[in-house]
Amino acid sequence: MELQVLNSPFNQEQVELLNRILPSLTDTQRIWLSGYLTAQQGTSSSAAAPIASVPTALTSQPVISKDVTVLFGSQTGNSQGLAKKLAKRLEEQSFQVTLSSMSDFKPNNLKKVQNLLLIVSTHGEGDPPDNAISFYEFLHSKRAPQLEELRYSVLSLGDTSYEFFCQTGKDFDKRLQELGAKSLTDRVDCDVDFDELAAAWVSGVLNALNAASATAFVGGATTAVGSAASSESEYSRTNPFQAEVLENLNLNGRGSDRETRHVEISLEGSNLQYEPGDSLGVFPENHPRLVEEVIGAMGWNGASLVAVNKNGEERSLQEALTRFYEISVLTKPLLEQVAKLTNNDKLQELVAVGNEAELKSYISGRDLLDLVQDFSLEGVSASQFVSVLRKLPARLYSIASSSKASPDEVHITVRAVRYEANGRNRYGVCSVHLAERSPAGTALPVYIQSNPNFKLPSNPETPIIMIGPGTGVAPFRSFLAEREETGAEGKSWLFYGDQHFSTDFLYQVEWQRWLKDGVLTQLDVAFSRDTDQKVYVQNRMLEKSRELYQWLQEGAVVYICGDEKKMAHDVNAALITILEQEGGLSNDEALQYLANMQQQKRYQRDVY
Repeated sequence: MELQVLNSPFNQEQVELLNRILPSLTDTQRIWLSGYLTAQQGTSSSAAAPIASVPTALTSQPVISKDVTVLFGSQTGNSQGLAKKLAKRLEEQSFQVTLSSMSDFKPNNLKKVQNLLLIVSTHGEGDPPDNAISFYEFLHSKRAPQLEELRYSVLSLGDTSYEFFCQTGKDFDKRLQELGAKSLTDRVDCDVDFDELAAAWVSGVLNALNAASATAFVGGATTAVGSAASSESEYSRTNPFQAEVLENLNLNGRGSDRETRHVEISLEGSNLQYEPGDSLGVFPENHPRLVEEVIGAMGWNGASLVAVNKNGEERSLQEALTRFYEISVLTKPLLEQVAKLTNNDKLQELVAVGNEAELKSYISGRDLLDLVQDFSLEGVSASQFVSVLRKLPARLYSIASSSKASPDEVHITVRAVRYEANGRNRYGVCSVHLAERSPAGTALPVYIQSNPNFKLPSNPETPIIMIGPGTGVAPFRSFLAEREETGAEGKSWLFYGDQHFSTDFLYQVEWQRWLKDGVLTQLDVAFSRDTDQKVYVQNRMLEKSRELYQWLQEGAVVYICGDEKKMAHDVNAALITILEQEGGLSNDEALQYLANMQQQKRYQRDVY
């Protein structure tokens, strides 16, 4: 929509200039400009000086506090990594920075803070990540103070394929406003491809904080927040390493209805480093059959060139849909964008306001082929179409190896996902790519995702309790391999479960060897399909409740890895029951006991 002189405070010449430049701005440029204009507010009643120079009038304005508190809430480490890099940039600009996870920050100190920057992900169905829960609950409680003197900004990480996209960040933003805090810059909500928007948010925040010298950061507006320090590997999420597959084995026995791949990958020459508890990011390729069917359904030419990034770099449509864009998942924002490209009444009705339930139902289990087959998208060019697709995100897998035990290698454990939905066979993009099209000798684009929230205790004598059914056992293979190499003497207890003992006991020989050698102190298994009544890891925990409680009293650290919706919830419930039965605690006391363990980093989860 164009500005009109009659309904704006601009003269005709200014309106014409604005109408020429505003439609051409990228999202990044709009966010940066928003931060720049915010920085100018209250600095001078005169017209803003050109961006290339520093306004003289600013020097006489009150000095803004140089103390900044940066808090992060992170499940997989993305928010924490961004927060560390933000803190470094702030310190380079002579700010005094307090950097902390939300769980380590004393919420009573909040009323002393003047500048607050929050970087937080959203977990599960709109929930805060584990290390943000206590701060989230405090802020939304009656104990939260009024914060009229606080200035803040929120960077929210999420995934548009989930219904409650960036909900935690939205909740923080809303609550801080309710408590009287003033926004430094607008909240920015990032999808899985967050680098560019995060960099723009950082630049906007720096501009706002540096109102007295806002132009200092013009040149850095497009600096990638995720860029690696010079002492680190040159390879990262934005510059993945092309790693050779060394081994790709099916861990399941003959007759199993599951396929679990053990993939060994070379990191030689990459300088990529990892610790037990970290994850490997793998950039997959879409299934060639799905790519061909989408192109065929739209009548496009797979050899035609389309842009694959905002710099205008081009690739063939076939390659773009294979390697660059997500085509196996539908999201609400995608359907809304596609609806703008076509006059299809049926699609317009589906995305209309008030039709959320039907839209949610349609999106579930469907992909891009369903979309182009179910709605007439005639007249939409390939270039138009790919311009609204989101980038194909990497998949994170818990690392199943120790770099001390396997130098220059990284191992992952991946279960191939295949299912039927809406009359068609479907499959997990990365898991089936690894299972079917990644034999030894092929290359995979990979990077290391540090996860500081899932780490072995610093004291090697601390007991550990590991709960990981199915592929959730992967990081515990890493843990025990590391403890074997370092000679750690703390007790260790593994709870493992799957369907059948004979076909689904992943890494059975290794667990038994570690038991024999004393690296693993105790092993309890649950194979749900081998008995008349299904038995799961939480049942084994309850059977050993007295001993498990004793380990907790001895200071054991509890680790959970695997499915969040069912397993992690059931395991948490089992821990509460054990605390009530063996410790004589009330339900509230048991909940507080676990909360304290989480605060002490004795209760860590890597769940998905």
